[in-house]
Amino acid sequence: MTRERIFLFDTTLRDGQQTQGVQFSTPEKHQIAQALDTLGIDYIEGGWPGANPTDSAFFEQPPKTRATFTAFGMTKRAGISAENDDVLAAVLNAGTGAVCLVGKTHDFHVEKALGISLPENTANISQSFAHLAAQGREAIFDAEHFFDGYKSNPDYALEAVHAAHDAGARWVALCDTNGGTLPHQIHEITKAVIASGITGDRLGIHTHNDTENAVAGSLAAVDAGARQIQGTLNGLGERCGNANLTALIPILLLKEPYASQFETGVSVEALAGLTRTSRMLDDILNRVPQKQAAFVGASAFAHKAGLHASAILKDPTTYEHVDPASVGNARIIPMSNQAGQSNLRRRLAEMGLEVAPKDPALPRILDRIKAREAEGYSYDTAQASFELLARDELGLLPEFFEVKRYRVTIERRKNKRDQMVSLSEAVVVVKVDGQKMLSVSESMDALGTDRGPVNALAKALAKDLGRYQKFVEDIRLVDFKVRITQGGTEAVTRVIIDSEDGQGRRWSTVGVSANIVDASFEALLDAIRWKLVQDGVT
Repeated sequence: MTRERIFLFDTTLRDGQQTQGVQFSTPEKHQIAQALDTLGIDYIEGGWPGANPTDSAFFEQPPKTRATFTAFGMTKRAGISAENDDVLAAVLNAGTGAVCLVGKTHDFHVEKALGISLPENTANISQSFAHLAAQGREAIFDAEHFFDGYKSNPDYALEAVHAAHDAGARWVALCDTNGGTLPHQIHEITKAVIASGITGDRLGIHTHNDTENAVAGSLAAVDAGARQIQGTLNGLGERCGNANLTALIPILLLKEPYASQFETGVSVEALAGLTRTSRMLDDILNRVPQKQAAFVGASAFAHKAGLHASAILKDPTTYEHVDPASVGNARIIPMSNQAGQSNLRRRLAEMGLEVAPKDPALPRILDRIKAREAEGYSYDTAQASFELLARDELGLLPEFFEVKRYRVTIERRKNKRDQMVSLSEAVVVVKVDGQKMLSVSESMDALGTDRGPVNALAKALAKDLGRYQKFVEDIRLVDFKVRITQGGTEAVTRVIIDSEDGQGRRWSTVGVSANIVDASFEALLDAIRWKLVQDGVT
């Protein structure tokens, strides 16, 4: 059976950059483009040439990719010929192999937003794409608000997309710009477009996630016959985001009937790098990866319940719909007060610790976990702290160093500009190999901003650890989460700290106390001890 080709169009660098709080630098755009190309994406939309200095610089030094590099713009303006429209010229002058132009297909937007007649808009679309075709460019029409337009005035919506198609557009991408069209509606309307004379191999789908249906809507369009999918890495995009390619790609490659019916530019080998690519983007954005993300999230293949873990040991398909390794992810058996011995032994084995089924340490570890979780600890997310606890019960945790005392002070004072600012300072005294080490650190960054008492503690703790110092210098705190586990005057604070090192390892540790600083310090200590264990330090 010959499989049909699905073409993948990534708009992370354009539509994804419209996410609130997201702004890529030119080097970051190059890094993302290379990752997309390695993955096997067919089209990489780089942005809008001339719209801002970053995009202009990016197109002046375009990435070298096998994918078709694409510039984004809009159809020509009313009253100006396509040849004389300077905005359209800027897009063409970027010299990309493909050009994607957005145009209105909803009569309401034509008349209210543009303030022109429907025939004028149709002419603008037709003349723009005839101009692109004459320049020898692969032309793509983003039919903005198409589904809403079709529901309002199907005759005009079809007229608009046919204007682009008939003038030479290679692709007509049907856009659910407001993200409110449901999958069954997308399927029906896409079918209607094909019935009107635009074949499926010329149709694309561009969905937004305002009803959490962007992925489902994209698949509905494919089911109806569309053969191009537009989306973004990690579902970035304006408002609630775009269709998430990190979910769509593995569905197309691994799930039926898509895996048998279609092929994409992504190979099985490249798919195994999907999780790494997803997390690379989060690193660039300085965001914590979403643990519950399908396929690539840290919890996507986490099995907490003892019943689940027991079944997973016998056959992973009992609770996994795909092999985690197929997308570059890994199975996790978290530890919690729901855990049984099969769960525990599996987790210990993953740590490289083979423990006999009747080892007396096993019930001790479980009892300790349950007792500490009753105090407010949580080990299903703080896997590094669990590992230290288990090693301690097994007699496999070196002491490394002893913390003798620490102190944190927070001062409010005026700076040189007579502004009130805060300054956090920490003092930590540790004993290493019988020798006491005193370290003092402030939390002030290079810009003179106070980063708080936990930052000061982290810097002081890792400032002088004697012979262990070289092993901890590359630790970086990447996330800090606080939760109050009880209310009122007996409130208990749980702190989860995510750390990362120069080898790309990321781990989570937990601390619990009525005092947030004490809880934070406990989690920081665990982070350093886990790093030393992983580096084989004794």
